[in-house]
Amino acid sequence: MGPETAAPSTFPGLATALWRLAQHRWGEPGARRALSSEALERLAARVAASERRHTGQIRIVAEASLPWSYLRRHASARERAIMLFSKYRVWDTEHNNGVLIYLLLPEHAIEIVADRGLARHVAGSEWRDVIAQMSTHFRQRHYEEGLAQAIEAVSSRLSRHFPRTSDTPGDNELPDAPVVR
Repeated sequence: MGPETAAPSTFPGLATALWRLAQHRWGEPGARRALSSEALERLAARVAASERRHTGQIRIVAEASLPWSYLRRHASARERAIMLFSKYRVWDTEHNNGVLIYLLLPEHAIEIVADRGLARHVAGSEWRDVIAQMSTHFRQRHYEEGLAQAIEAVSSRLSRHFPRTSDTPGDNELPDAPVVR
């Protein structure tokens, strides 16, 4: 095989990676403004209120762009969400019932990653329904409303399967504030 046969398979991948990089870097300033500091405070208060109803933990992470290492190897939003699930220790809760709500703003990608304790009770199709509802808000750039709806949807499932009772300690194992990267 000569260089003629290698080029067609190499350049489309490079072109895709460069296009994705441009999309992430040029859109980064706008993506960082998608959630105001006031909206982040309101979302943190919603998470805190939610966690008084159940023993689960909810983390929200919104990214304005992926690191180059993810872009270069064409990593998916799901792959990044799973890594952040680990990095922010959402998996490390007493009842294994942490949930990460992840937004990759430049790609309008949404992922929900539930720890194994909750995943035993909630089918993937339920999470896809929640994501579909969030997407409706996000297409209209109503990020706070979409996240508020997601917090409520996650909370209702956590309350059903891991309700907080009067004898359940009220430990807050993870920070409530959303992370914008």
